[in-house]
Amino acid sequence: MKGSDTRVDGEPGARHGRDCAVRWPRPKTFDRNLVVIGAGAAGLATSFIAATLKAKVTLVESGKMGGDCLNYGCVPSKALLRTAKLAKQMRGAAAYGLGAAAPQIDFAEVMARVHRVIDTIAPHDSTESFAALGVEVLRGHARLLSPWRVEVDSAGAKRTISTRSIVIATGSRPQIPKVPGLDASDCLTSDNVWALTALPRRLLVLGGGPIGCELTQAFARLGSIVTQVEAGPRLLPREDDDAAALVTEALRADGVTVLTGHEAIRCEPTGEGELGARRLIVKGAGQERAIDFDAILCAVGRAPRTEGFGLDELGIELDDDKTVAAAATLRTRFPNIFVCGDVAGPYQFTHVASHQAWYAAVNALLGTFGRFEVDYSVVPWATFTDPEVARAGLSEREAKDKGVPYELTRFELAELDRAVTDEAGRGFIKVLTVPGRDRILGVTIVGQHAGDVIAEFVLAMKQGLGLKKILDTIHIYPTLAEANHSVAVAWRLEHAPQRVLAGLERFFSWRRSA
Repeated sequence: MKGSDTRVDGEPGARHGRDCAVRWPRPKTFDRNLVVIGAGAAGLATSFIAATLKAKVTLVESGKMGGDCLNYGCVPSKALLRTAKLAKQMRGAAAYGLGAAAPQIDFAEVMARVHRVIDTIAPHDSTESFAALGVEVLRGHARLLSPWRVEVDSAGAKRTISTRSIVIATGSRPQIPKVPGLDASDCLTSDNVWALTALPRRLLVLGGGPIGCELTQAFARLGSIVTQVEAGPRLLPREDDDAAALVTEALRADGVTVLTGHEAIRCEPTGEGELGARRLIVKGAGQERAIDFDAILCAVGRAPRTEGFGLDELGIELDDDKTVAAAATLRTRFPNIFVCGDVAGPYQFTHVASHQAWYAAVNALLGTFGRFEVDYSVVPWATFTDPEVARAGLSEREAKDKGVPYELTRFELAELDRAVTDEAGRGFIKVLTVPGRDRILGVTIVGQHAGDVIAEFVLAMKQGLGLKKILDTIHIYPTLAEANHSVAVAWRLEHAPQRVLAGLERFFSWRRSA
């Protein structure tokens, strides 16, 4: 379980260490200082840091370099969203004083652009790039033979590497819900949707989280008839109601049929129309209904990749959420085996994986001198719908659930000059502060480029700066970031020193009569 780093490293008096040494004798020398399993965001960052520290590192990857983020997640989805947003802007050009234009969408070319974007970024994460840093990159399947030995199988050619430390960074995979008939429906996921070359006429999306909402909006704007099904009472369940409501409103404005509070019951053939046509039976408010679809996309979450590389044989346990059990230092039950990224939890974000990588690399290589616990005090994230939703710290609902006292300051983007010029007034900034003080407990931003605008608040929270410091900072006019200053002004007005102001009023009255 995630907790303190109790030392069990095989030194005299540590029973686990003695048992380990009997079952898996420790090599007298090692081929490597570190072996990293997985070349996604977490593994790449770990390898980069270790190589920078001049350690001898081997990085093993059985799939594509760059992992999920580059090949199946962040990069392709944002490329698709950008094209979809442009299509939306073309249709709505009249709002900007131009003649509206119906975009001519060649979906095969849209997807070709997505892959061009991936190919452009791929060299950053390539074998050649990391080899130039001094990292040995092996393409093959890794398996733990002991706490100090890793077997790498490259197309049947096996090699065993002895290593002082190991970092497991094997990422996650899309979950497929256990819905009868779904396995016969050629279910799409965020992994394989990028192989499409024809736009589905009727797309059904299962799941109302960030991935589901982003892909729902993209395909709707590109011309699919999209129905989104979410079992919970609303979309984006981790966000506040008002933030989720704005996203839901935007999806419906794009033509999406949003069905919240609906459970998927079964998939079945329609019995009519073209061969292979199917429908999903859902149940909501006690009533069943059928939804015909040409393609179904499952976006109900991701599961850590923990099978097939020797964790069971070494007795490395999993937590209840199926992530690898580890201490707050990312150390597993073995003092020289660490985890980071999605397989470690508790967040499934590329930027958190990169953040964890520093701790995994430094603790694995230099833990003899002391270990660092991962700092999760300020973890930001964003959902890249239009409008975007970005958050750091407590949401209003979390504060209420945890009984944390707070004051709320809100600024509507419709009042921001730059948002008006850009037709981007839909949204708000909401800041939670300690009652009577300017210390920031949490921020939610809904609006255009919210994921960028929130950066100032993330820095302020991390460095212990309050709203007064943001108020004292000059912000360029007119920009979206000026909204941060505006919400600080709103807070200041609510906390103006009334007795001082009353005294000033009397003073200025006296000055006028003197």
